[in-house]
Amino acid sequence: MKGRIKHPEWADKGRIKVEWAERHMPAIGEIVKKYLKTKPLEGIRIGACLHVTKETAVLVKALQQLGARVRLAGSNPLTTQDDVAAYLDSIGIEVFAWRGETQDEYSEMIRQVTEIKPDIVVDDGADLHVTLHEEKKEIAEKVLGGTEETTTGVIRLKALSKAGKLL
Repeated sequence: MKGRIKHPEWADKGRIKVEWAERHMPAIGEIVKKYLKTKPLEGIRIGACLHVTKETAVLVKALQQLGARVRLAGSNPLTTQDDVAAYLDSIGIEVFAWRGETQDEYSEMIRQVTEIKPDIVVDDGADLHVTLHEEKKEIAEKVLGGTEETTTGVIRLKALSKAGKLL
């Protein structure tokens, strides 16, 4: 399934940006080279809610190359690079994001990420974690692990834990 993006015709422009970022992020490239043959993430579903930028693209593309199925929502409706979203979607990473989403659209895109029943959650701001724990408990119970990028997100997760809602 393809994601929901606004400008699929911008994929080539996004590819150029991502290739530039890959050249400037060699550590991730080295990890991919080392593990590409063994595909250690084969069969793993990763749900991510991150800024959709060329730098994030390098990460999620690497996860895909190492075998994971990745579904990505933007963590901020104002930071999504639509050309990068188009490129990622064109290579099979399901992106649910575009610049200028409404609050309702933003929430719906995060819900779309939960539909793959992620084994791993990669989050920035804890919106994906909170959605899973408050709206999709049956999915959250099966998550193997997750990350949170921000202090604000960690505070939100601690509040969930204190309220007894963190599974």
